[in-house]
Amino acid sequence: MTPLLRFAATLGLLAAAASAQIRWHVEPDGGIAWDVPRRAAHQDQIEMSGLRISAIVTYGVRDTGASTLTRQLVFPGLRTIPNDTHASLSYTFTDDTTPRVFVDGRPAREAVTRFRHRGMITIESMLGGVALVRTLFPSVDKPLYVERYVFTNRTDREVRVEVESTRHTVRTNASRGVTGEYVIVSEVPDTGEKAIQPGASAEFTLAFSAREAAAPPVPVDAAAEEAARRARVDSFLSKLRLETPDPVLNTAFAFAKIRTTESIYQTKGGLMHGPGGGAYYAAIWANDQAEYANPFFPFLGDATACEAAINSFRHFARYMNPDYKPIPSSIIAEGTAFWNGAGDRGDLAMISYGASRFALAYGDRKTARDLWPLVSWCLEYLKRKVTPQGAVASDSDELEGRFPAGKANLSTSSLYFDALNSAAMLGGELGRPAAELDDYRARAAAIRAAIESYFGANVQGFDTYRYYDGNTVLRAWICVPLAMGIFDRKQGTIAALFSPALWTPDGLATQSGEKTFWDRATLYGLRGALAAGETARAMEFLTQYSSRRLLGDHVPYPVEAWPEGNQRHLAAESALYCRIFTEGLFGIRPTGLRSFTATPRLPAAWDRMRLAGIHAFGGAFDLVVTRAGAQLQVDTVRAGRTVNSEKIAPGESVRVRFAE
Repeated sequence: MTPLLRFAATLGLLAAAASAQIRWHVEPDGGIAWDVPRRAAHQDQIEMSGLRISAIVTYGVRDTGASTLTRQLVFPGLRTIPNDTHASLSYTFTDDTTPRVFVDGRPAREAVTRFRHRGMITIESMLGGVALVRTLFPSVDKPLYVERYVFTNRTDREVRVEVESTRHTVRTNASRGVTGEYVIVSEVPDTGEKAIQPGASAEFTLAFSAREAAAPPVPVDAAAEEAARRARVDSFLSKLRLETPDPVLNTAFAFAKIRTTESIYQTKGGLMHGPGGGAYYAAIWANDQAEYANPFFPFLGDATACEAAINSFRHFARYMNPDYKPIPSSIIAEGTAFWNGAGDRGDLAMISYGASRFALAYGDRKTARDLWPLVSWCLEYLKRKVTPQGAVASDSDELEGRFPAGKANLSTSSLYFDALNSAAMLGGELGRPAAELDDYRARAAAIRAAIESYFGANVQGFDTYRYYDGNTVLRAWICVPLAMGIFDRKQGTIAALFSPALWTPDGLATQSGEKTFWDRATLYGLRGALAAGETARAMEFLTQYSSRRLLGDHVPYPVEAWPEGNQRHLAAESALYCRIFTEGLFGIRPTGLRSFTATPRLPAAWDRMRLAGIHAFGGAFDLVVTRAGAQLQVDTVRAGRTVNSEKIAPGESVRVRFAE
């Protein structure tokens, strides 16, 4: 295909994506809403999480105008037998669990008018002359999910409203529970008919909870639970704020912060960030947690998230050994067991990459010292896996055999390259011997050369990378070198990524010619394209992707994959979305416990962009990029004072170091 035909085909893809269904709009408070047209049947699902529960809520409207609700509730701390990766107690409550509503003694006929998201689901309906607002959310710290009903009388006379008294109790077989019998309950605790005067309101609660049989019932205070959930969501939104001229990007970034940071669970093994999706809780993975989410958490400055990150590295470090057998891919069952069913997936590259980047950005010297043995052990393991051709051998990659990865893949070697560079910087901060740091730098140079010599290839007409020896079709993960700062083949790689051979309306296909997609590859690809300076093209595709995920048919977060998982809202993908901006658009690269470089990529149509409330490198600061003629003005502002101000040409970097 000629360059002109490729360009025309790409424009066709963008046009098709732009014409896809956009249902939602951004609201002034940063939420999104869908105003439901008459007889507009539609259904979607979203995951929301607290420390002791995750709720996957399938919600929608029927063609009659009535709502439909199904709740799959997962309780990570209530373990089932066998106590494996998927052994969290889970129960699904269908529409039959929703209590009937009566107005003046007659079953109410509902017409849904609006759905809304902002860390909670809000459903607005009319029941004749009575307005109903339902707010759906998980408890912040209890094994409890709440649906709060508020009825408002819009008529000029008294009306009587009743939410039918319902209670559904499930007692599990004690032989299926790690700690015996569990009790799962749905109930309306404040039933009875209520008289509502004109203009006045009344409220009811539908609560879902689970507990061990011998434990007392979970207390329900709906107002307090809602206030706590709102406060938690607001804490995510108040820090690390993206401010650009594009409200869709700003809002998608804000929402991604919610999803990735709420998905942290209290376990007997400490706080554990988990993917979710109805299957992955009270467990950690070398890719989702160590590689994807943990390097982001210092920038957000959420204490719970940072503790979960540190705790995950503690768990991985427990498996270091003198024989250099690989650390397991996943620590499961609240830290009591592990999973390594796909062998070595390049997990030690993922862990050393994530731990070194986290330590640098977190900026705490004691934590850095604590993590150093894990980083250095992983790098020694990887050194022993380098093949005669210079690449790093592994049994598979993070796709665990779903697609071929050969005996050495591009992703593992690229992560190893970045981990070596980060380790050299981190070791310098910790006063490690010069010979040790020089060795890391030399190994980084060697693996970079091997990435070119071993993986560099023309694939389907693009001068890019083969993913493994023998690979002859384009793979989405050719984007990884770009995200690691290797731009030797950026032109051909970016052309391949955004060509019809790989790009689809849902982002990157995992492999050319296949329909399967995993958002994580798309998110890496967009970040890498921005880091490489392909700003105009990257922003075009980023805008299209963000609109689809935030405002389309399945909202409001990045997803895992399709067809596997049916586009679940796994949490670490949202961290990768945020990193498109922190590391791609603003180009922040940690270089020390108190230092970083920034290579901002201000789009041509923008005069200014700002990341406000960055919590990293020992404090909080803003990074402000303003157009100054042909140059960029880059200001670092801390506690209201500009501590670093430079004018640079586009593509150049600023170096910032804070005082200890």
